[in-house]
Amino acid sequence: MSDPHVVSATPISGTKTDSSSTSRPVMRARQQVVSWFEQKDWKPFRFQRQAWNAYLDGQSGLIHATTGTGKTYAAWMGAIIEALAERSQTPPIATSETKVKKRTSTRRKTGPRLRVLWLTPLRALAADTLNALQAPVQDLGLPWTIETRTSDTSASTRARQRKTLPTALITTPESLSLQLTHADAADQFSDLRLVIVDEWHELLSTKRGVQTELGLARLRRWHPNLRTWGLSATLGNIDQAMRYLLGGDGNENSCPDSVPVSSVGGHGVLIEGARRKRFVVDSMIPKSIERFPWAGHMGMRQADAVVKQLDHVQSSLVFTNTRSQTEAWYQEILKRRPEWAGQVALHHGSLDRKTRSWVEDGLREGKLKCVVCTSSLDLGVDFSPVERVFQVGSPKGVARLLQRAGRSGHAPGQNSCVTCIPTHALQLIELAAARDAISQRSLEGRQPVACPLDLLAQHAVTIAVGGGFRPDDLFDEVRQTKSYQSLTRQEWNWVLEFITTGGEALRAYPDYSKVRIDDEGLYRVDDRRISLRHRLSVGTIVSDASLTVQFLKGPKLGTIEESFLSKINPGDQFIFAGRQVELVFVRDSKVWVRRAKKLGNVRIPRWMGGRMPLSSQLATAVRQKLDEAANDEFLGPEMLALKPLLRIQEKWSYIPRLGELLIERTKSRQGHHLFFYPFAGRLVHEGLAALVAYRLSRQVPITFTISVNDYGFELFSPTRALLDQVITTQLFRTEGVVEDIEACMNAAEMGKRQFREVAHIAGLVFPGYPGNRKSAHQLQASTGLLYDVFTNYDPDNLLLKQAQQEVLELQLEQTRLMSTLHALQSSLVILRDIPRFSPLGFPLMVDRLRQRISSEKLSDRIRRMQESLEKAAGPV
Repeated sequence: MSDPHVVSATPISGTKTDSSSTSRPVMRARQQVVSWFEQKDWKPFRFQRQAWNAYLDGQSGLIHATTGTGKTYAAWMGAIIEALAERSQTPPIATSETKVKKRTSTRRKTGPRLRVLWLTPLRALAADTLNALQAPVQDLGLPWTIETRTSDTSASTRARQRKTLPTALITTPESLSLQLTHADAADQFSDLRLVIVDEWHELLSTKRGVQTELGLARLRRWHPNLRTWGLSATLGNIDQAMRYLLGGDGNENSCPDSVPVSSVGGHGVLIEGARRKRFVVDSMIPKSIERFPWAGHMGMRQADAVVKQLDHVQSSLVFTNTRSQTEAWYQEILKRRPEWAGQVALHHGSLDRKTRSWVEDGLREGKLKCVVCTSSLDLGVDFSPVERVFQVGSPKGVARLLQRAGRSGHAPGQNSCVTCIPTHALQLIELAAARDAISQRSLEGRQPVACPLDLLAQHAVTIAVGGGFRPDDLFDEVRQTKSYQSLTRQEWNWVLEFITTGGEALRAYPDYSKVRIDDEGLYRVDDRRISLRHRLSVGTIVSDASLTVQFLKGPKLGTIEESFLSKINPGDQFIFAGRQVELVFVRDSKVWVRRAKKLGNVRIPRWMGGRMPLSSQLATAVRQKLDEAANDEFLGPEMLALKPLLRIQEKWSYIPRLGELLIERTKSRQGHHLFFYPFAGRLVHEGLAALVAYRLSRQVPITFTISVNDYGFELFSPTRALLDQVITTQLFRTEGVVEDIEACMNAAEMGKRQFREVAHIAGLVFPGYPGNRKSAHQLQASTGLLYDVFTNYDPDNLLLKQAQQEVLELQLEQTRLMSTLHALQSSLVILRDIPRFSPLGFPLMVDRLRQRISSEKLSDRIRRMQESLEKAAGPV
């Protein structure tokens, strides 16, 4: 495939006189679409016209445009113009099917067979996308049917769609994979012309993105000229994103033992959207800022100020980074404005589908004043009435802040406004840095997943269930994807062995022999039980086991993770879905609750996945703001507000410049403290802290307690570490990093936890049937046993190696860790012996204390320590 290119400002329609985009029927159809836009008081953007023409010319590509500027209709209207042009050339002919439809008005309206497949990463987007796509179809009189198919789709609708798919189907990557498990899938997709992948940037860096690539490769096998268009916003590596979307361009040099793979994608067209969107980012700066802050304590103190801002807004979104924060902020807002009951709602992924749909409809219709939400509303749902967006805490990434800001002013020509609410004084640096990064268009890229064999094994069984495959054919097809471009014959043969026998360690157990080879050499699944269990397990989303929360007499509230439930007993109270409830009992995979009558001590559930690290782009921007402050440049309101804090940091210790590593050393009554400040993000610091502690302890035996945050890490020990002798030669060397990390961390336990996901995706464990799901403890026990078996009897098992590699990359960000080590090797080390904790070190010390002290005692102790430090610092 040739390199992608950005289309020129010259209209494409003028470049090819024989192009399908310039034929008379097409030109008339295009004018119909333009007239439809005018009836809506809209005018098509140049990039939208370019996308239509590129589609009509048979091309594929990626539309990269700011949120709320018209990507949906840029991708959709090409197919509409094509259909209108065909209709003008071929008058409709009455058929027996038409007569039956007239007689039976209760039946679903029929239309052409499936022509457009629209893939979306979130179920919440499906309904909104459906409304957007239906409007021009209905107004222009096309006899198309448009439907959705997700896990929320009713059984009756799915059964109907099994017989006949609509003209356009909006679905998810998982549902597409399920379609491929049916033997008639090729016939169902026989008229397919276009696949649109919405929010491709959200899928790209996940196994769901790889799952999408595999599905596209199968569709292109049936339709070599299939047109594929991706929609994306807020993405740094656009060219790479398009290459992974379009596939093809197999590299024979990367896989010498395989046959060459030809290009499928053809020329990829990168279309940049209109750049008229203006983002306004400001911060809600507290009236007073403690010079010795600690994480999380400041957020709720600003609830009064947030509510006062909401008083003047008709519709708003308050984004948080975790579901627990969402529940807490919802309660705080209602506590201050109880009269807003019914106008304030919350939205996150654990709520019941009906509740989420009610919230989305209320936003769309302008009935809700405020919705407190997580990333569940990050993506392209069109909530035009939203005026303001608030971000609680650091966004942790530039692209994420832009994505959330784009939820307001979600229409072409309107400004998008976001107000950031710091929960930690030092987050003001991040907010100032994010604004600078936005102005410089420094956005994060999304790195694709390379060659996950667990998903490949799942996909191979999917195709085997759907009629079977020949190994060489499927190998060539899979290598048309960018993610599996480097797949070797040896790896592929291992996957075939795994799905047919279970592999070296499991071949004696019939349950792991899922696929059989028939007399003609076709790999297929004939066992109905295996097919059913596989269909129930398709997908890559593996989370902690969850149970449905339901009132004894009332509706379902949503799902809660088993890990939280194990910590509470009947009679205990907790807040969920905005309600204060009391646990009655757990039975039949359901958590039965009732409304709490006596208000007592309540807990807010904790969900897994709340450790969002600072992105590389934002971390770099933070270093730049600190470098400015070190040079006495306090630019922007956030940095001016932090000036007293940073003055104390400079006076007692040091403000690290670019290219410098600050290490602080101090002693307290508890012991000896070392603070390192690489500014590389929480996950990198976890690995780096363990690595440095291990290498220090090898010089002189010593035990460290570790705490980390996005700025640095603390090593606490009862005795003084011998830092000076080894600092420049040993601590940050890159040689032997993996071995040292495995030696200093509980690599086996971390590997077992990650292997649970790999085993689930690969089909080694079955999570259970609907209504009778296995518990997290059961699944972990099963996967832990398999992990031990492979470790002892099949150490070269590729799934075992994959889990170990994912631990390093996903939990410790190995790639970023290595680049950080390289940077530290060339950094100027500034070692400061300080008499007391600095403003940068104080929150790290607090994070270590909160691991072993209750929240009540912790608050009192921190308050006393702050008073002592403030007294030593003197007046502002």
